[in-house]
Amino acid sequence: MFIVAVTGGIATGKSTVSKVFERHGIAVIDADKIAREIVEPGQSGWEQIRAAFGEEVLLPSKEINRPVLARMIFEDKELRGKLNQITHPKIHRKIFWRAFKLFVTGHSWIVLDLPLLFETGILMDFIYKIVCVSCDSDKQFQRLIARNELSEAEAKHRIESQMPLEKKCEQSHFVIDNNGRVEETEESAIRIVNMMKESKQHWRNRVYLLGLIMIVGFTIYMLLKIFSRVPDVL
Repeated sequence: MFIVAVTGGIATGKSTVSKVFERHGIAVIDADKIAREIVEPGQSGWEQIRAAFGEEVLLPSKEINRPVLARMIFEDKELRGKLNQITHPKIHRKIFWRAFKLFVTGHSWIVLDLPLLFETGILMDFIYKIVCVSCDSDKQFQRLIARNELSEAEAKHRIESQMPLEKKCEQSHFVIDNNGRVEETEESAIRIVNMMKESKQHWRNRVYLLGLIMIVGFTIYMLLKIFSRVPDVL
C-alpha cells in the first residue's frame, strides 16, 4: 500500500479534491475529522484542553467552543503550540492505526487529507506522492472570511500561521489550481486518480515489507538456534 497526501492552505479547496478521491472508491483519512473526534467530551484530548485553557473554551453542552479556542490560538503562538502538543500526537496515532487497518484489509493505496503535512513533518517519510491544492492569495483570503465568518484580521492570522502556500507547492509532486470552476478542479483530481491507479508502487512496498519480515524472522530463527546449542555452564 502507498499513501497520497492531499494538502494546501486553509480554504484552498482540499476537501473538494478529497471528495473526488472518495467518489472513485479511494479510502480517505481526514485529519480534520480526527482532530474533532479527539476533543469530544470525555476524550483525553478534551480533558487536557479543558485543563490547559479553562472553562471559557467550553459550550454549555460541554463541547469545545471551536471559534473561541481558534481565536485564542491564532492570536497567540505560545497557546497554539500548547494546543498542538495536546492534539498532534493523538491525531497521528489515529492516522497510523487507520492506515494500518486499511493496509491489512488489502487497499493498494489511500489518501491522507492533512492540512499541516509540511508544518509537522512527522508523516513525510510515509508519503509516496503529495498533492497540493492551491489558489490565489486574495481568493483564499475571501473564501476564508466567507466560510468561517471571520474578520479580515482573524483571517490574516490564520493564513499566516501556516507555511506559505508557494513553498508547499514547490515541495509537492502535483499542484491543483483551484482558482477556476469546480469542474476544472475535479478534472485535475481525476487525472491524478487515474495515474495512481496505474502505479505499481503498492506491489513494490509489499515485496519490500515481505522481504523485511523474512529477514527479521530468519535472524530470530538463527539466534534461537545458536543460543539453543550453548552448553550449560556448571
